[in-house]
Amino acid sequence: MDKPVDPAHQQEIIFLEEDRHGLYKTLFNRRDVRSQFLPDPVPEDVLARVLYAAHHAPSVGFMQPWNFTLVTDAAVKQKVHCLYEQANEAAASEFEDERQMQYRQLKLAGILDAPLNICVTCDRNRAGPVVLGRQQMPEMDLFSSVCAVQNLWLAARAEGLGVGWVSIMDPEELKQVLGIPEAIVPIAYLCVGYVDHFLATPELANKGWRQRLPLADLVYTNQWGQTIETELLQAVEQQAEFPYEF
Repeated sequence: MDKPVDPAHQQEIIFLEEDRHGLYKTLFNRRDVRSQFLPDPVPEDVLARVLYAAHHAPSVGFMQPWNFTLVTDAAVKQKVHCLYEQANEAAASEFEDERQMQYRQLKLAGILDAPLNICVTCDRNRAGPVVLGRQQMPEMDLFSSVCAVQNLWLAARAEGLGVGWVSIMDPEELKQVLGIPEAIVPIAYLCVGYVDHFLATPELANKGWRQRLPLADLVYTNQWGQTIETELLQAVEQQAEFPYEF
């Protein structure tokens, strides 16, 4: 016979309404920031909390493969910015006509504007040659490092900090600029700092680049392509009509 749930224990494992509210508020108001950075430095205690949150991300086999390289030197940021400009020009050439013009009007990096840049990396050898949970999916350490990026991003938003992820640069050239060892993999180059405002909706959606896809089109039951049950579908569609945004 199952034991009754201890109310005190139940309170420990279920967040209060205000806690859930705060979590969802952070999730739905996270933005990829590129152009609203202020020059104010990030206080050390705030940065420590954000990094500590990132370090508490889940990781396969508890290998914790991440490192965080903090970039504040203007000369180093300028070198990274040059890498971005070269890659961005090459990326622009991949588009044609009006789409290329639209691309060139987007500001896709705040490397020089943000007071702090953080490069998150993955040490794929940290836990040795055999890692629990990685035998069949060796890329799980990379995914784990991305979880650290997400933790960092959400903690930063809760602290009022903006974060922008710059992926338009050659990772091997970035490793040379930052002195990253050959065996280490750059995962994310992040621009971090206080901002003058957060956009109500994602910037790329605002500028017509892409819109958020309907969740109901992305969820299946049991088999790929099999429609979800009616009750869940209705709940998903209702949520879309009244998003949890603030």
